[in-house]
Amino acid sequence: MGYFLVGLLLVVLSIGNVIEEANGEIPRTVLSEIEWINKRGPFLGIVAPNNYELNPLLDSQAYVPYDRLPSIDFAGRKFRFGSILNHRVVIVMSGLGMVNAAVSTQLLVNLFRLRGVLHYGIAGNADVNLQIGDVTIPRYWAHSGLWNWQRYGAGIDSELALEGGGDYTREIGYLEFAKYTNGSDNLLNRVWYQPEEIFPVTGTPEVREHAFWIPVDEYFLDLASQLENTKLPQCVNATCLPRPPKVTIVDRGVSASVFVDNAAYRTFLRSRFNATAVEMESAAVALISHQQNLPFIVIRALSDLAGGGSEISNEADIFGSLAAVNSVDVLVKFVGLLPPYRGSKVQSE
Repeated sequence: MGYFLVGLLLVVLSIGNVIEEANGEIPRTVLSEIEWINKRGPFLGIVAPNNYELNPLLDSQAYVPYDRLPSIDFAGRKFRFGSILNHRVVIVMSGLGMVNAAVSTQLLVNLFRLRGVLHYGIAGNADVNLQIGDVTIPRYWAHSGLWNWQRYGAGIDSELALEGGGDYTREIGYLEFAKYTNGSDNLLNRVWYQPEEIFPVTGTPEVREHAFWIPVDEYFLDLASQLENTKLPQCVNATCLPRPPKVTIVDRGVSASVFVDNAAYRTFLRSRFNATAVEMESAAVALISHQQNLPFIVIRALSDLAGGGSEISNEADIFGSLAAVNSVDVLVKFVGLLPPYRGSKVQSE
């Protein structure tokens, strides 16, 4: 779809020779570069949250940038082109949070010919049975920051505002603030978790669907299961983790534009949603990829126990860099498991 849109834009611009560049319009020089690079696609689209996670990939010996056109700058993003283990890739850094991740992924999908989306980085941990440095690959992702905040005095059997029209639901569950107070009156009442409104390319325009848990691609997940015995580094200088980090397929991860440094909320996310990875971008990448009918997977290395309480002191300060490198190592190994591209989507090869 992205290739078609680029071609259509080129036709429009060639007919209207007097069209002046406006804010948000793709400059003609950039369109020409996009057309040239797309002829060399399709690519694996890779989304990194920030420089902390991006730089280890760019510095990896596995990544070889293109000489002729190593990158294209557009809309505040730099799209980098190259290869990883002979697979063509386009890499973009999203920036912090759900909005940045969604915008970057949508641009990636619409501008370039893709055969799949890979997202990686570090995450907070909600599972006390795992440790810093472990690399998680969740089967499902959800945006846990879309709420209907119930008014004071309403109960769990009370209909939510706009629930009757199908805008909101009580099916997913709620967080009741009274369970986390010291006895004072609960004016905050409770928030009910809501699914996203989505508009898939395979559906009817402007006819909404709802989705909370977004599954990663089954073929990608099956390949990723082969990485569970991967050996990963255990030490930063002379400071070592109690055991070597491992790669593990987990059930669920959750994202919201909220930095979770609270043990009570971590425990709630684990008990209510069976979440392991807790962070701020992956669900956005998942929702865009799902709506655009593109296979995707997310690889997140655990950098700390969200809210603290781990026996490992100075968790993220010491081992955050190790977690970032581990996420890159597993990403590269995953790319190496993919078969050569032969003209169809990855999961059909």
